[in-house]
Amino acid sequence: MKRLYLPATILILSSLLACETPPKNDEVSPIIEEMRAELAPDKRVALWDLSFENDSLKGETDQLTGLDELISELKSKNISFTDAVKRLPEEGLGDQNKAIVTISVANIRSQPKHSAELATQALMGTPLNVLKEEDGWFLVQTPDRYLSWVDRAGIQLMTSKEQEQWLSRPKLVFNKLYGHVWKSADQKDMVSDLVAGDILTFEGENNGFVEVSLPDGRLGYIPSEETMMWEDWISSRSTAPEKLISTAKQMMGVPYLWGGTSIKGVDCSGFTKTIYYLNGQIIPRDASQQINEGELVDAEKNWEKLQVGDLLFFGVKGTPEKKERVVHVGMWIGNGEFIHSRGLVRISSFDPENPNFDEYELGRYLRTKRIVNVPSEHILSVSELITTNQP
Repeated sequence: MKRLYLPATILILSSLLACETPPKNDEVSPIIEEMRAELAPDKRVALWDLSFENDSLKGETDQLTGLDELISELKSKNISFTDAVKRLPEEGLGDQNKAIVTISVANIRSQPKHSAELATQALMGTPLNVLKEEDGWFLVQTPDRYLSWVDRAGIQLMTSKEQEQWLSRPKLVFNKLYGHVWKSADQKDMVSDLVAGDILTFEGENNGFVEVSLPDGRLGYIPSEETMMWEDWISSRSTAPEKLISTAKQMMGVPYLWGGTSIKGVDCSGFTKTIYYLNGQIIPRDASQQINEGELVDAEKNWEKLQVGDLLFFGVKGTPEKKERVVHVGMWIGNGEFIHSRGLVRISSFDPENPNFDEYELGRYLRTKRIVNVPSEHILSVSELITTNQP
């Protein structure tokens, strides 16, 4: 009687085949990671959340050209796979993959829920790219390329054409620190609050008031003296020392707010970002991004090299075992002093004889960078705000 050993034979053959054909993910994963390092080294501004599992390319990305290149490379290597990648903006948005902020300051969070960490803010009139929706929250990208989530109540969804039409209409900028849009010129009933830098549509002017429309269509009135037409506001922006100092000092005492980038509250990098925005420049969101811009001025505490407007960075120096950590930023205002947001907007000094001497920040000083009049890849003119966001 013959004995059959089929199960054992099949097992041996399967093992041999497995040894002869290395898993595809061992070949594909390094390619994905190499492209991630090139296309999306900073996940705060670019999405490349891809993986390769069970012969399937999965995840999501907004780097569509890069995705096409990845797929072409896999095909050239004769790697068969299922394409299960979600392209952003997602199809479910239809044509409405643009938006405009409709409230004075929109809180934009790290996750799609109100309890999530505040990541950044955007002012009324800011154009946004919309990437996807989840339970009434939208993943958006601000003009400084920051990616995070905003509640539907803070934006007006639009098609590209609708956004272009809105941006093309006459605009004005609210030019005081705080204020309101009123239902009528008697200033009794409020339509919305306002903060410096908010952008609205100009509808007309009468008896000392401008009539405005908000991005969601609400109408109201603002005292003319509190606004400037967009073109006039743009032409009057300047990073001259006295302008930067004046703007910064107007915010003295404003409370520290993690994720804040407006007059209502600022974190350290939100403060420097707001100073520069109100003087005509859009700089990156976080201190660890701002430090990559401009030119190096000092790393040895030679304060005589510094000029008003230079950005001072603080943190933990790198070692062979650990990367440098940039955790704080302030702006130099001269005479050994810098202004920054820590607890509240304040002025500190590196002079031990000054009452504002800040030994703590002196001890964690890293270096100073200059961005005034220095071309930099990720610093934009505010004049580009209404064109930067276009496809």
